[in-house]
Amino acid sequence: MKLEVYKQDGTKSGETVELSKDIFEIEPNDHVLYLAVKSFLANQRQGTHKAKERSEVRGGGRKPFKQKGRGGARAGTIRSPLWVGGGSIFGPKPRDYRQKLNKKVLVIARKSALSYKAKANQILVVEDFDFEAPKSKNFVSVLNALQIKGKKILFLTDGYKKNIYMSGRNIEKVNILEANKASAYDLVNNQVLVLQKSAVDLLESTLN
Repeated sequence: MKLEVYKQDGTKSGETVELSKDIFEIEPNDHVLYLAVKSFLANQRQGTHKAKERSEVRGGGRKPFKQKGRGGARAGTIRSPLWVGGGSIFGPKPRDYRQKLNKKVLVIARKSALSYKAKANQILVVEDFDFEAPKSKNFVSVLNALQIKGKKILFLTDGYKKNIYMSGRNIEKVNILEANKASAYDLVNNQVLVLQKSAVDLLESTLN
C-alpha cells in the first residue's frame, strides 16, 4: 500500500511511502486484538479499592438493646452488615488486575490494529519536522492544514521530540507517542492515525 506524504502546510510533498503488507495488510485477528485491549485497560487499574468488613468497623462492642420486650428484631451489635454504618458483606478488597500476554500475541494485535486503520483509510503520513520551541499554536496550525482538527488523533513520532510533545499535549483529543511505544489500544482508540515519515520505518522495524 502506498500513501502520499504531506507537508506541514497540508500540501503534498510529492513523495510516497510504501507500507509493509506484513504489517498493514494482514488478516486482522479480532480475538487477539480484544485480548490486548482488555489487558491494557486492566493493567491501568490500581486495584486499591477497599471496604471494611464486620470485624474492621469501629464500635459495636456491646449489645445495643435487650434481647426481648421491644417488639423488634434482636441485635447483638450496631456494626452488623444489616445496620447503617455496619460492615460490608463481601466488600471489595485490594487486588492486582494485571494480565500478561506473550510478546508475539501483542505484536499480532498491533498489526491487526494497523491493518484495520489502513483498510479504513484512517492513516495519514506527514514529513519529518520539529518545532523550534514548544507552542500549541504551531501544532494546531498543522492540524488545521491537514484538515483533521477536532478529530481524535494519535500522532506517532520516530523518537522523543520534546517540542512536538509539549506543543500537543494540552490539545483536546490529541495523543502523541513514540511509534515503537504505541500499544494496540492506542492504535485503535483514535479516528486518525498520523505518522511522521521516519515513524513508519521505526514502526515496521519494531513489529518485524
